[in-house]
Amino acid sequence: RLHASCGRLTEEEGVEYGGDTLHGPAYGPTSHSTAASSTPSSSSAFRHVVPSRQIVERQPRMLDFRVEYRDRNVDVVLEDSSTVGDIKHILENELQIPATKMLLKGWKTGDVDDSTVLKTLHLPKNNSLYVLTPDLPPPSSSHSGALQESLNQNFMLIVTHREVQREYNLNFSGSSTIQEVKRNVYDLTSIPVRHQLWEGWPPSATDDSMTLAVSGLTFPCHRLTVGRRSSPVQTREQSEEQCTDVHMVSDSDGDDFEDATEFGVDDGEMFGVASSALRKSPMMPENAENEGDALLQFTAEFSSRYGDCHPVYFIGSLEAAFQEAFYGKARDRKLLAIYLHHDESVLTNVFCSQMLCAESIVSYLSQNFITWAWDMTKEANRARFLTMCTRHFGSVVAQTIRTQKTDQFPLFLIIMGKRSSNEVLNVIQGNTTVDELMMRLMAAMEIFSAQQQEDIKDEDEREARENVKREQDEAYRISLEADRAKREAQEREMAEQFRLEQIRKEQEEEREAIRLSLEQSLPPEPKEESTESVSKLRIRTPSGEFFERRFLASSKLQVVFDFVASKGYPWEEYKLLGTFPRRDVTQLDPNKSLLEVKLYPQETLFLEAKE
Repeated sequence: RLHASCGRLTEEEGVEYGGDTLHGPAYGPTSHSTAASSTPSSSSAFRHVVPSRQIVERQPRMLDFRVEYRDRNVDVVLEDSSTVGDIKHILENELQIPATKMLLKGWKTGDVDDSTVLKTLHLPKNNSLYVLTPDLPPPSSSHSGALQESLNQNFMLIVTHREVQREYNLNFSGSSTIQEVKRNVYDLTSIPVRHQLWEGWPPSATDDSMTLAVSGLTFPCHRLTVGRRSSPVQTREQSEEQCTDVHMVSDSDGDDFEDATEFGVDDGEMFGVASSALRKSPMMPENAENEGDALLQFTAEFSSRYGDCHPVYFIGSLEAAFQEAFYGKARDRKLLAIYLHHDESVLTNVFCSQMLCAESIVSYLSQNFITWAWDMTKEANRARFLTMCTRHFGSVVAQTIRTQKTDQFPLFLIIMGKRSSNEVLNVIQGNTTVDELMMRLMAAMEIFSAQQQEDIKDEDEREARENVKREQDEAYRISLEADRAKREAQEREMAEQFRLEQIRKEQEEEREAIRLSLEQSLPPEPKEESTESVSKLRIRTPSGEFFERRFLASSKLQVVFDFVASKGYPWEEYKLLGTFPRRDVTQLDPNKSLLEVKLYPQETLFLEAKE
């Protein structure tokens, strides 16, 4: 039955959902037609979401199983119409173990055989099982190898919380310590380690620092039981808490929520003691200093009350949730859903168990939202959230939430992040249905998607501009590097040329000094009318020039070499060749006279550069 403002639909407009026919608007992709929202807004600070209708056909429900056997994990996906025997047949092919030798463990219920249909077990979407093979011998290995293997193996600890009769399947590596197990159990049960009373640990597990691999636990699965150490004072306090936790709300406004029969429960269940009596601990500690620790307790207590199929609550402060949802890349941003819980509202139990924990709602939230939660039951926690609300959303939104009555809780706030502020798209009260909740979530998602596309376009354009600027900066940097390299190369070339020029000048100066020295050391040229024997030599240079000189026939050949060197042709670089016969005069003994080397009375020689 729909809210009065939505009107009624005919039987032909009913929608089959989860095996029941809901006479109300179905959720799905929206079209251009709209319908009025069933919950009136209490403030102009909120944008009203107007969903549309479309019929959704029921799809077969698929179940995921992670099956562990020794050091192997096998993933199995089946429809809920399959049987336990179907799982064993798949494992028989994967593990090469006969199905008759398998014991498939880890079921939430006790009586399960191969013919049991999975649908009758009311399983969540994701499940963990393990296989035992007591009739098959374990693989043999050395002691050291077995210890190392145990350290690398994963142990499944099935921990039963005695007070609430709830089981937790916890996976730990063999290298984890008993102390780490107890701390993790504290996060789930809120029982401090010093107050934990255990049953099931092996006798060898005498030290909390001992690793699970050497503690004597049964592999791959071991059962443990934990409870809280009790005292007479604690027992009285718990009794008083249970007594004060039972409420009979009689002053609720009839317009604030629908008749309880709309949710499939009768008045006795709605106002009865059964649901309140199960609340053995608060959802969130009062005056919690750390929001992350408070959210850990909230998640653990929510799972304890309503099962494991529930939204994944963000563990951290509200500021951290904003950062996660709004401040990443535009393509990665999500809407923020804030769930405000209140234990004293008569709608809380139905909203959590039938709406918030519906598989379709859980799946849609996990894909498109970051979900954050807070408990408004305690006045201190309520005041703390209102302070956060004023800081992040403004006083109008805070005042709207402050004026909400207890029977209007729980509340579900849909937040969209914008460039300059955070906008509250919708506030969903507890008096709703699964279909209406889904339609509002999808309508909010339409608004967010339109804004996200604009943000993506702006971000892409900004990145394109930044890329162009980076490319220009890089090209400019490369150009500067090339100019600097070119300038340095020119400077090096000029420096090398200058160095070579200096060397050349020094060599020329040295050669000129040697030439002058040789020229000065030459004996004077004899005159033609000299009475002594004179040899007249005519020497041709490589450039074709000739120069002549007279030498005493008794002069040494070295004097001719010195004369040629004084003209700029040192005998180390040039050969002095005779014509007839052709010979290399520089190869002769320089201490012999010209008469002895037959350069008398006259001779024509020519200079040739040595190779």
